[in-house]
Amino acid sequence: MIISKDLLFSYGAICQNYNSKDVIFSEGAVPLFYYQIVHGTVELNNYLDDGKEFTHNIVSDGQSFGESLLFIDQPYPMNGIAREDCEIIKLPKEDFKKLLNENNDVMLEIFHLLSSRLFHKYMMLLTMSSTDPQVKIKNILEFLKSTQSKLQGSKCIIPYTRQQIANLTGLRVETVIRSIKKMAEQGLLQLDGRKIVI
Repeated sequence: MIISKDLLFSYGAICQNYNSKDVIFSEGAVPLFYYQIVHGTVELNNYLDDGKEFTHNIVSDGQSFGESLLFIDQPYPMNGIAREDCEIIKLPKEDFKKLLNENNDVMLEIFHLLSSRLFHKYMMLLTMSSTDPQVKIKNILEFLKSTQSKLQGSKCIIPYTRQQIANLTGLRVETVIRSIKKMAEQGLLQLDGRKIVI
């Protein structure tokens, strides 16, 4: 957990359950809450004019989302969608700011989190500039591994579908499937059934 549940509740947070496919917030809405997932998976995405989906991030148990927008007066530039049944702690924006002002250690954790996400965005911009699908996929898999596994050099099962990887990289799902197969043949990753292991 980014912030302990007890601390969040002491500042007025509540727990809310969402069903799979529920909209937690929509693009264009005003950010009003700090969100932290107790259990479940949330996808941050946009739906493009051609009907395709672009995924910015997928977050799960213990992670938070949308907090960077609580510090500026701008609407959400993306949607927050429950991808499975979720239990999420919600803390109103002003109570979240009060919590940070009164708990420097938590504020530093949030700074670290926001800096990590900004670093990830820079890396993703560099990845997106590549025309090689394998480079895009390798970079996103390495990032996902870094967020899933705390042990350097350990193997990690990537918990995402080929479609989710396509949405994260801007590639077609068919391209992702072919590229992952080639990468497995080259020894860049392993396949365990439908699971990707890096």
